Amino acid sequence: MLLYYITDRAGFAATEAQRREALLRRVAEAARVGVDYIQLREKDLPARELELLARAAVQAVRASSATVKLLVNGRTDVALAAGADGVHLPAGELAASEVRALWSQSCGREPVIGVSAHTVEDVVRAKSEGAKFVVLAPIFEKVQTGSSGIGLEVLRAACARVQSAEFPVFALGGVNLSNALAGLDAGATGIAGIRLFQQGDIFETVKRLRAL
Repeated sequence: MLLYYITDRAGFAATEAQRREALLRRVAEAARVGVDYIQLREKDLPARELELLARAAVQAVRASSATVKLLVNGRTDVALAAGADGVHLPAGELAASEVRALWSQSCGREPVIGVSAHTVEDVVRAKSEGAKFVVLAPIFEKVQTGSSGIGLEVLRAACARVQSAEFPVFALGGVNLSNALAGLDAGATGIAGIRLFQQGDIFETVKRLRAL
């Protein structure tokens, strides 16, 4: 099972400076406890501020793990400038193949490219365009917003179409310790989350997920 922590500094109740400090501490903790991927998803930040935060996040990950990969949401330029491992692309935007070509021209390294998806077709497209993995959402109802999820049947169909054992599909959206197993049973290769990894004891959360 793969685990993917998606950041949201707004979830930390404090000043902006304190939120960033708290986020970096949680990124380091996530790397130490063995989360496989971390996505810096601070979409409201201007490019320069996002780059500075991304640089600090890269340093936090590198100091805590030799294997955890840090991705920046939607900003290939920032990911490259900060020395991140890759980029996470929103659904319907640039193709992974385009980003890979740009990345290779800029630094010669092979990037990790994740893609968001909301339908089976999105998942199939992401695979065909050369993504490393896809995050399908929202699977379950989001209690905080009252929005309904796309459901386990869509997740199951998507995993079957792309053979999720070979092309990782992460379940995201309303996933918690009580329903994560249902997502895995439907074929998901991994679990992604914001609150799941950002709130509470992340060591205990990861331990319980790994035990599923």
